Amino acid sequence: METFFRQIWETNSNLTMVKRRVYDEAFKGMAVELSYAKGSIQDAARELGIDPGRIRKWRQRHQKNDQTQPVNATLSDEQQQIRRLQRELREAQMERDILKKAVSIFSRNDGKYSDL
Repeated sequence: METFFRQIWETNSNLTMVKRRVYDEAFKGMAVELSYAKGSIQDAARELGIDPGRIRKWRQRHQKNDQTQPVNATLSDEQQQIRRLQRELREAQMERDILKKAVSIFSRNDGKYSDL
């Protein structure tokens, strides 16, 4: 039986096992924000090179988390400004991270993006 599997493996030696990619929470959050900014899960998935189903699942989880957090309607002006600035900072950091990743992808010398 072992030789049978070995023969199959040797005849199909061009088959490789695909490693499961693990994404950290920062990347997931960035992907969700990008999908909202683009207005389309498909566009964001295409840009990031991942399956649209993953982003859809991350968006659902993100929406659940937002619903469980209490919203305090009586925020002072300073608290509102702090929240607005924090939101702007998160967006700027997300944009910076996207640009960093794009630069690293396009600066590789693998020839994939030399025609762009």
